[in-house]
Amino acid sequence: MKKLSDRRKSVVARAEYIKVETNVRLHVTDAGDGRPVVLIPGWPLSDEMYEYQYNDLINNNFRVIGITLRGFGKSDKPYGAYNYDVHAADIKKVLKILDIKDAVLGGFSMGGAIAIRYMAAYKGARISKLALFGAAAPIWTQRDNFPYNLPQSAVDDLITLNNQDRPKLLANFAKIFSATEAALNKGIGSWLNAINLSASSYATAQCLVALRDTDLRSDLKKITIPTLIMHGKKDKICSFDLAEQMKAGISNSHIVAFENSGHSLFLEETHKFNAELIKFAGN
Repeated sequence: MKKLSDRRKSVVARAEYIKVETNVRLHVTDAGDGRPVVLIPGWPLSDEMYEYQYNDLINNNFRVIGITLRGFGKSDKPYGAYNYDVHAADIKKVLKILDIKDAVLGGFSMGGAIAIRYMAAYKGARISKLALFGAAAPIWTQRDNFPYNLPQSAVDDLITLNNQDRPKLLANFAKIFSATEAALNKGIGSWLNAINLSASSYATAQCLVALRDTDLRSDLKKITIPTLIMHGKKDKICSFDLAEQMKAGISNSHIVAFENSGHSLFLEETHKFNAELIKFAGN
């Protein structure tokens, strides 16, 4: 029998950073073994937001791959485009480099919108199931024929505040992140704020532009794989109307409502969130 030290030497450490183009590396959490579950964070978070999902997934025999988008967290923060197409292309490169197959792709908030763009742009390459968590889709802002969620002018105000006082922008968002201001304890709130502050100010603003302007309604029609939509009934950032619009647009989808949650359903009802994701990924 090999000594423990010998066994450790035989295990190759997984990459924590993956190069997607010249001068751009993305931070990746890659842990566990089994069917891959790929998780995309929301604005302006990093893959660290899934800390309380990772262990449950690993312990239920899944390989978890959290991808921090460029401009956020520990990923590189280059000047350049930050639209959904750029992020979807980055995800495609990571999945190719890691040779991921038959994966469950999950995305929270803006990450859900980017997951939808990935599915439409690359015909769902390497993905067999899609999970959307409080997704900012099919459109985050109102149109003449889409009377849901925020007016576009509200996002303009967010961009202005980002450029003048980003900590205040984050503090304002924290107040509406959950069903109530007291839904998350102070420790969790401080942890989330630290993740948010690690984002690039430029990327934070540019992704707000993408959130404001991108219409994914035609993308929804291109998704045919099983799709789980998890959404808080008390969501003040991505209203529950959006979940119903996604359900109407994605043919093979179903909604699991979180009656007691706002936008932070993954923290407000963690046990239910993890159980539903594990059940969906395992079927």
